[in-house]
Amino acid sequence: MDKRTWDEVFRRRFERHEEELRWLYMELYRGDEAAYAYFTEMLFRMWRERGESLRALDLQREQEPDWYKGHDLTGMLMYVSSFAGTLRGVSEKLDYIQECGVNYLHLMPLLESPEGRSDGGYAVSDFRKVQPELGTMEDLAALAADCHERGIALCLDFVMNHTSEDHEWARRARAGEREYQERFFFFDDWTVPREYERTVPQVFPTTAPGNFTWCPEAGKVVMTTFYPYQWDLNYANPVVFNDMTENMLYLCNQGVDVIRLDAVPYIWKELGTNCRNLPQVHSLVRMMRMVCEIVCPGALLLGEVVMEPSKVAPYFGTVEKPECHLLYNVTTMASTWHTVATKDVRLLQHQLCQVFALPREYSFLNYLRCHDDIGWGLDYAFLGDFGMGEVSHKKFLNEYLTGKWPGSPARGELYNDDPRLGDARLCGTTASLCGVESARYEQDAEKLKWAVRLDVMLHAYMFTISGIPVLYSGDEIAQENDYSYHSDPLKADDSRWLHRGDMNWQAAEKRGDPNTPEGQLFASIRRMEQLWRSYRVFDAAANTWLVNTGNNGVLGIGRYYRGEKLVALFNFGEWECWITIDEPGQFHDLWTGETLPRKAFPIPSGGFRWLLCEMENEG
Repeated sequence: MDKRTWDEVFRRRFERHEEELRWLYMELYRGDEAAYAYFTEMLFRMWRERGESLRALDLQREQEPDWYKGHDLTGMLMYVSSFAGTLRGVSEKLDYIQECGVNYLHLMPLLESPEGRSDGGYAVSDFRKVQPELGTMEDLAALAADCHERGIALCLDFVMNHTSEDHEWARRARAGEREYQERFFFFDDWTVPREYERTVPQVFPTTAPGNFTWCPEAGKVVMTTFYPYQWDLNYANPVVFNDMTENMLYLCNQGVDVIRLDAVPYIWKELGTNCRNLPQVHSLVRMMRMVCEIVCPGALLLGEVVMEPSKVAPYFGTVEKPECHLLYNVTTMASTWHTVATKDVRLLQHQLCQVFALPREYSFLNYLRCHDDIGWGLDYAFLGDFGMGEVSHKKFLNEYLTGKWPGSPARGELYNDDPRLGDARLCGTTASLCGVESARYEQDAEKLKWAVRLDVMLHAYMFTISGIPVLYSGDEIAQENDYSYHSDPLKADDSRWLHRGDMNWQAAEKRGDPNTPEGQLFASIRRMEQLWRSYRVFDAAANTWLVNTGNNGVLGIGRYYRGEKLVALFNFGEWECWITIDEPGQFHDLWTGETLPRKAFPIPSGGFRWLLCEMENEG
């Protein structure tokens, strides 16, 4: 297309959203016409800067707006430095990534941030530059182009709640420039901050207590919800929203397909509230969704909402006025590890029942482990019915998953331990939490066999619930904890580096050997992916329900879609058991290849079954 034709495409998209976009903007920013004019001009400028290959991809995805749904995308999460050293190194490893069956690649924060004061890259000092040791913005664009040629979508974190104290805006604010101080939250003394502290919880009460920090250069107090070197942005200032939206679009124009909105519930602050999940947050995210549909409709918004279930689903918006395309299935992840420790599936059933009740248009990212810790944000009102108190249960979970509980095979470490509140979180790789590490150390072949079986089962379970399954890099080869972080002064105080270790490429060489845990995990996950993509019953549009197994140690999930029915059974219990399923039809176990005319099935501890039944009627 020529420039005039492309501009007509932009105009049509803009007109489709203009009325709502203007209304939300003016409501939020009190009719600031000048700010809105700048905002709309910026959208057109960023559209003009978008490359033609990306525009063509936009058109293709507009024709298939549900391209990210279904049962095709398998993700992998990684730190560039840990996986391959540099962005060019990641490009050189794309063959391996494809061998893993991955076509959705999530790169952890890689924008410029100060060494030792970055929180793993979440304190950005320049949204237009890559951390120098990782490469350049040109390298990122080249990697995105390589990924697109291979059919791989690229995801990148966008840290929108705050900047680094080294960011240009922060430096100018520190120097006393009022315009830049108004982009943050500055106060002349502690009077107003103390009022905030009455209602605003602390994110890191032991490692970074409080929500404010004294800035001696400016002689003022600045809001720092996460760490003292991360200054909260003031989205009540339209300049902040305009410029941060432009930064987001800049990344999309480098070829990023999925923008992960980091800590999105925190982005609007209001005195007298908890500064979480306020209505204005949803207005901002809704506007960002419309911005993407105007400038880069091939790009998706992924919301990081680490909250209780009732607070998560609203970030999808509504079917008529959507917000995020994708959300993390956070509570399900935590409930899964609770189930591993307790060997009781009732909480997980309760959690999945809520997820299955949501509209099928909603898409989650499902994962066993992420870059962060496991926080025990469980439904304690539900657990209380079984005599489990919040503090005592958190203590049990942490003791079990760190291996301190008698007989526990798990090996993890605590993060942000607060003995006063009993509210520590947990770190560890999937393999180490399943017991692979301890079994190898003890040289116990039977324990190792069980640990690998549990690891495989958990991945099968992840592929069974609707959404995009995401592997943490290294989980595909049963990578264990990396304790070397203890000797690194920049990492030693942050136990999350326990599971952020360098990719063990020597272990990856064993992925073809079926006699090793590496080979067993790798082959199992690849086979799961192939089965998952081959059968329509795994489609996101499938009906899903809980199957009553009659055993509190065994989770049952049913799926039905276009004539295929699946009954998936997962034995979290300590012993092998027989499960009787009262379902019509003859079942074929996709995993073992068995045809099972009977209705009672044995399942070993840590094992699973994928039981498929072809139905005569496709209703």
